[in-house]
Amino acid sequence: MKTNNQNPVVRIAPSPTGYMHIGTARTALFNFLFAKKHGGRFILRIEDTDTTRNKKEYEDNIIEGLEWLGLTWDNADFYRQSERKEIYKKYLKKLVDEEKAYISKEEIKKEGDREEIIRFKNPNTKIKFNDIIRGDIEFDTTELGDFVIAKSLEEPLYHLAVAVDDFEMGITHVIRGEDHISNTPRQILILEGIGAPRPKYAHIPLILAPDRSKLSKRHGAISLLEYREMGYLPEAIVNYLALLGWNPGTNDESFSLKKLIELFDLEKVQKGGAIFNIEKLKWINREYLKNKTEEIKKIIFQVTKITDEITLRKLLILVAGRISTTGEIEGLFNGGELGFLKTPDYQKEKLIWKDSNEVNAKQHLTKIIETLNDVSEETFKNSESTKALIWEYAEREGRGNVLWPMRYALTGKDKSPDPFTVASILGKIETLNRLKIAIEKLHE
Repeated sequence: MKTNNQNPVVRIAPSPTGYMHIGTARTALFNFLFAKKHGGRFILRIEDTDTTRNKKEYEDNIIEGLEWLGLTWDNADFYRQSERKEIYKKYLKKLVDEEKAYISKEEIKKEGDREEIIRFKNPNTKIKFNDIIRGDIEFDTTELGDFVIAKSLEEPLYHLAVAVDDFEMGITHVIRGEDHISNTPRQILILEGIGAPRPKYAHIPLILAPDRSKLSKRHGAISLLEYREMGYLPEAIVNYLALLGWNPGTNDESFSLKKLIELFDLEKVQKGGAIFNIEKLKWINREYLKNKTEEIKKIIFQVTKITDEITLRKLLILVAGRISTTGEIEGLFNGGELGFLKTPDYQKEKLIWKDSNEVNAKQHLTKIIETLNDVSEETFKNSESTKALIWEYAEREGRGNVLWPMRYALTGKDKSPDPFTVASILGKIETLNRLKIAIEKLHE
């Protein structure tokens, strides 16, 4: 159903009872895109009425996560429910005075010293609303009974605070996860009780694991800022989250935040659960990393302390083809494929290719040293030049027989870049030195 979306007011309303996760981030993104596309407002409302579980560090984490993604709000559009208790008290009194809610005394035994609990007087009606994503939804509210909306006039509970805030803040569209559908009838009843209009509702699909089970930590359900620590880029996270449950109707998969604002259509959000695929997220992140060469080079310098610009560029090429996140760079140099910058330690048997033997390995390494010995340092830095000098010999004697001991002597690794690239990075002196050490090992 087409709706009037001009100048909407939406909110993201997390509770500071845990670190911000992917699901909350995706909900925030959809709200943000919808508001910005239609010239509206994006409100951040910290729902901190649960004083026993709230922590300041969780609130800080939520704010930092949203800012990292670029989902910003005006100062006037930031609220904490804990600072709005007088507002809730006014509405609670109104509901009680109008006999739409009442103070219940039956809870005293259950609640220990508690003297009162405020219940909403359920009119036992059927509630029907049109969900922008899911169409018409109907609830028989009789089964809800007279539900609790506050522990006291000073202690509002979730549904009361949400309904009051949505009215007071002029929320026009409530865009949230489908797990909140069951909350909607209670909140509509309260809105009707305080004489407030209904916002439009849109319940977006949950994010599921590949096996369609609930997303867990092993599937990627970690806090948002953990992705930052792992080296994911905010642009990539935003791009990926937008495609979880929404599709622009094209084959494109790369979208800037600006482009997403232009294309986003709430009515194109799918009904079914969105599958979280960490490999797809890595692929998107790799695409964005292609434009982050200076940032990657800076990390390489921090890890290796290499200052030579030519060497840094060579390492940059090697790194860029091997990482999905910047967090993987350090591991490449510390024990990974690019750990050859440190002098390797290995057993001499590793220098021998398959069915070859020590004699042949020594022969090939000696030949390589003789071939490269008179090459200038400048020529040596060009991997194609050294390759041209050795390739014919390797083809004749068997590439594995020649190149395996050369590469292993230089890197000490089963998996690494080709030996000519490695040699060009190490330089002539270090390369020849490592080849000589290999021959000495084979003499042992």
